[in-house]
Amino acid sequence: MSSSPQGYPVPQPPARTSGLAVASLVTGIVCCVPPLGLILGAVALGRIKRERQRGKGLAVAGMVLSAVSTVLVAAGFATGAFQKVIDEAKEVTDEVASSSSAFSLRTGDCFNQPGGTVEEQEVELVKSVKCAEPHDAEVTGAFQLKGDTYPPVKEIEKQAEARCSTIGEAYAMDTWAVPQNAVTFYYHPTEESWRTLRDRTVTCAFAADKGKLTGSLRSDAKTLTKDQLAFLKAVNPIDTALYEQPEADPDADLAANTKWAAEVEKAVGGAIAGLQGHTYPGASAKPVADLVKQLESARKHWAKAADAADPDAYWEHYDVAFDAIPNDLGKDARAALNLASTPPVVPAS
Repeated sequence: MSSSPQGYPVPQPPARTSGLAVASLVTGIVCCVPPLGLILGAVALGRIKRERQRGKGLAVAGMVLSAVSTVLVAAGFATGAFQKVIDEAKEVTDEVASSSSAFSLRTGDCFNQPGGTVEEQEVELVKSVKCAEPHDAEVTGAFQLKGDTYPPVKEIEKQAEARCSTIGEAYAMDTWAVPQNAVTFYYHPTEESWRTLRDRTVTCAFAADKGKLTGSLRSDAKTLTKDQLAFLKAVNPIDTALYEQPEADPDADLAANTKWAAEVEKAVGGAIAGLQGHTYPGASAKPVADLVKQLESARKHWAKAADAADPDAYWEHYDVAFDAIPNDLGKDARAALNLASTPPVVPAS
């Protein structure tokens, strides 16, 4: 036995507690990997005896708990109970992962809004979904409000309705493919988000006013072929012009109606020039050429309606001009270009 310089006996250090024994007990308690506690406990017992360590009781307790845990886990998998827990956990994880801030929506995103999109409400979180799945809305774009002071809500809504309509037209150029239940929809800043988050963004979308939307409505420069794009750029302004028809008939306001007829004639002329200015391939060439001929005939009558000196002359040319642009005009050309070829349903007047 060695001695210290002072001649007193040197005490032996106390036996150390086995770290493996502790690990075995902890693993057995938390049940993270049940068989691991058994393995650690067995290894710990061997070292405890060989190296004169403490912790035999801990190792044994860990092995017992791990054995029980192993049996329980095996029973859980055998009965399917654990699979149910795993499936439920996955559902919760997927739900959280798919929840997005309404502030983070981007063009092309499809989403569901709590409570649907019919009622006006403040929204912070939406659920992102694949556009192929039924959904409440699809983002078409966004724009920024100007100014440092929060505008009146009616002013924001007026801007949003006009600009989101334009953004939607550019996003879904194949208008025949837009379902009847799709309406213009938007999120705008609240006074609080304007002040605290410096939120200036109006997010535009198509939303279902009834039921759900299914499939993306996107048909823009990023998704259309050059031939499809050229065709839609040419003909879409006609629908836009026709939509602007005055509420008052020519007997009440001849000037407004002749001005409108002139706008339609201009749009038809632009369509003719646009269609003739592009070379259409294969099977689409003839139906596009036939469409041009129909538009040239219609244009003459719209021009005469625009020059009408009285309501009777206006009505005479208006009826022929309007009949020359039927709802299904260009159907064959659209089909040949792989665009939607079923004309939209005209709302009952």
